[in-house]
Amino acid sequence: MTTKLVIGDFNKSSWSLRGWLALVVADVPFEIIKIKLEQSDTRQRILQYSPSGKVPALLLDDIVINDSLAICEYIAAAYPAVNLWPQDSRIKALARAAAAEMHSGFTNLRTQMSFGLNTGDTPETLTAETQGEIQRIFSIWSNLLERSGSKQFLCGGFGIVDAMFVPVVFRFRRYGITVPAYLQEYVEQVLAYPPVQQWLKLAAQEV
Repeated sequence: MTTKLVIGDFNKSSWSLRGWLALVVADVPFEIIKIKLEQSDTRQRILQYSPSGKVPALLLDDIVINDSLAICEYIAAAYPAVNLWPQDSRIKALARAAAAEMHSGFTNLRTQMSFGLNTGDTPETLTAETQGEIQRIFSIWSNLLERSGSKQFLCGGFGIVDAMFVPVVFRFRRYGITVPAYLQEYVEQVLAYPPVQQWLKLAAQEV
């Protein structure tokens, strides 16, 4: 079976990053089809592969999985030994809930703090709603770390729930959002994680 992943720009596509991380962490052989975003023909090009007109999309021999969380779920099921979800059923449920909340929520944060790999940007004055979402993310992280007892990633080894929050780490870094001291080690672990560093190198080449 030939596996292909359709993604957008390394520097712009936070959802592509999430799906890409799942495949790389699971050591899945795959080819990349990269489509430049924000062009006049971007949607038309994506529609050649993805019925939603959005990236990422995982192309298998006979199906297209056109959602980042669904891609992660598929990889977790296809490669169970990698443990992309925690093995403990209660911690797994909490991790799934956090991933789903990230997948569908935090619209104010997304709007005010667009994704980017650069640093030193100053956001517009953050609304109370955006500030509340930032605090909610800190709460999710601290709860998972406490419940799992992990000293590394949110639930032990790097998993889907971490992949879902990596773009948030980059948003915080881009806009200089102060992360509480007790969560700083987690942020540093994420930024130093080899697959994340690999994405940054690919983004640098893209520039």
